[in-house]
Amino acid sequence: MSIVVTGATGALGRLVIDELLATGVPADGIAAVVRNKEKAAALAERGVELRVADYSAPETLTGAFRAGDRVLLISGSEVGQRVPQHAAVVAAAKEAGVAQLAYTGILGGPEADFRLADEHRATEQLILDSGLPYTFLRNGWYTENYTAHLEPVLAHGAVVSNAGEGRVASAARADYAAAAAAVLTGEGHLGRAYELSGDVAWSFAEYAAEVARATGKEIAYQAVAPEVHLGILTGAGVPAPFAEILVDVDLAIERGRLAGTSGELSRLIGRPTTPIAETIAAAVA
Repeated sequence: MSIVVTGATGALGRLVIDELLATGVPADGIAAVVRNKEKAAALAERGVELRVADYSAPETLTGAFRAGDRVLLISGSEVGQRVPQHAAVVAAAKEAGVAQLAYTGILGGPEADFRLADEHRATEQLILDSGLPYTFLRNGWYTENYTAHLEPVLAHGAVVSNAGEGRVASAARADYAAAAAAVLTGEGHLGRAYELSGDVAWSFAEYAAEVARATGKEIAYQAVAPEVHLGILTGAGVPAPFAEILVDVDLAIERGRLAGTSGELSRLIGRPTTPIAETIAAAVA
């Protein structure tokens, strides 16, 4: 039996493996499912087993899982392609007879009413229909979704959003990775759905003020209409379909869909979630 992390060379996957190793899981008890073996060389050097497979090539998934494995399915990054990709993983996991399939979905699960949630809701249903022992990790927003894109904020002195006064209970990606490691190594998590989010929900005005404090620059929050925000995003080179999704997410934030502070994330990881000030400071250092 191994703990298997799919998408293991991605930002979240690498952090999950780091957390597993840090908490005492032996490297030879961890398997990383990767598309590119060369890209995963650093994991192999640490003693982690590599299993090469691709969500988009179901035939490659045949050997990715083994009976008794505890598997983390990290959702794919190709919006619009994720349901068939995830279906292939679920089918392979069922065929292998894995002991647990944990899935990184989205805050709100079946109640999430915005476009980016559609594929996550469909994947959860696929897993339920499969009869596999499951754990749903309904992740809220990563603070890095914002701090990774500070360059235009600093260049223009503004945080732009069509979320109005909506709030976001984000947490650091490492917090979500620690939660995944906890459910993969602990007991009592099967058949559970966790609503994971940061301990504190912040507004975009507060976020802009924190960026200003961290950088010493004047940063304002500019609330705009959805159609204006769409124009700004596409004008900056964001493909129109993805820009529309981002605008729709901001509308969901305005409705309070990403503001929930259940405390489940901090309880799973045994510590408070990372404050946005800390993630911002690290991003601008």
